[in-house]
Amino acid sequence: MIISNRRITGLSADVIAELVAEVGPLWHERHQAKLTSRPRKRAVGAGAKHRLAFVDRLLATLVHLRHGATHDVPACWFGVDRSTVTRAIGEVRPLLAERGCTVSPGVRLRTLAEVVEHLGASGKTGIVDGTEIRVRRPAAGRKDRDRFISGKNKQNAVKSMVVTDGEGRVLWCSPTEPGSCADITHARKLGLVKLLTDGPAVEILADAGYQGLGAQTGGRVVTPPHRKFKKDAPDWYEEMYERQRKAHSSRRIRVEHGIAHLKNWRALARHLGRREHASDTVQAVAGLLSHQQTADLEPRRQG
Repeated sequence: MIISNRRITGLSADVIAELVAEVGPLWHERHQAKLTSRPRKRAVGAGAKHRLAFVDRLLATLVHLRHGATHDVPACWFGVDRSTVTRAIGEVRPLLAERGCTVSPGVRLRTLAEVVEHLGASGKTGIVDGTEIRVRRPAAGRKDRDRFISGKNKQNAVKSMVVTDGEGRVLWCSPTEPGSCADITHARKLGLVKLLTDGPAVEILADAGYQGLGAQTGGRVVTPPHRKFKKDAPDWYEEMYERQRKAHSSRRIRVEHGIAHLKNWRALARHLGRREHASDTVQAVAGLLSHQQTADLEPRRQG
């Protein structure tokens, strides 16, 4: 029932079957390595058996990411303890994050360098934007407590940079930074400037938060036009400025659509777990969403 209902997991049954075939062996391999890495009094495989098969562990993780459900909910569904579900999600989520974003069958983008190379080879335009995810407030007395306060939304958050193509398909999501980090600073930390100046000729659309990168990348990052008149601007300039701004915005809006699809997974609307797990969460969701988008597009390509 859970597998066959896309409203519950956010994925089709075919995509879930592909995940089981791909991620299942990796999970089993890491589980066995963990068992053999410590001194044991009993042989590996002795003792109580798993009550939660890998496919159920995957489904519990998907339900948690899709709906932001507490771990008690899948624990009741599968008839296990909440700690079992917590441990299962902690094991499966990093494996999903490591998969990267699927842009076509068998082709994955796992790093920003691979995204730039893909855009250059395909001749497509990339769009970047930052998105914030609310997180729990750090405990009182922590030295870095204020780092998570977003200057934009005035709340505790972490920030990730999202890259989509011109159609709004998610190509990559970055690891998270504290909410106080500016969009342009985050892009520089990720090495976007060096990748664009040393790599193929690629056009990247961005909003005003990235102004300054255009000059550093030889015009490869395109941002909205600067406003030259601070006040008392002539009418002809106001009309031209508004026309240019709207033209840029209409091209860049697709990244907002891509972020909206990401935020449909409720774990990214507000992250209730540990802040250090937010990177795995956003990258896991990006990979799952891109995989489903690719699966949905494949029949159209064949037709």
